[in-house]
Amino acid sequence: MSNLKDKLENAKDKVLGKTKEVVGNVTGSEETELKGKLQTQKAELKEKFDDGKEKIAKKINDALDKSEDNKET
Repeated sequence: MSNLKDKLENAKDKVLGKTKEVVGNVTGSEETELKGKLQTQKAELKEKFDDGKEKIAKKINDALDKSEDNKET
């Protein structure tokens, strides 16, 4: 369930970040535009990190399953 929560949080941060970026651009606020860009980048990095954790967990689970299969035969 945590994985779904993380995905929703990242999606929310991306949308809010892009919104802040556009608002900052339209209003001429460099600070707001920068905050939006940073929020979007943070969400993208967290997403990549979460994907990496999933890939690592899958490899470990596959290795453990293979090890268990070898013990049974």
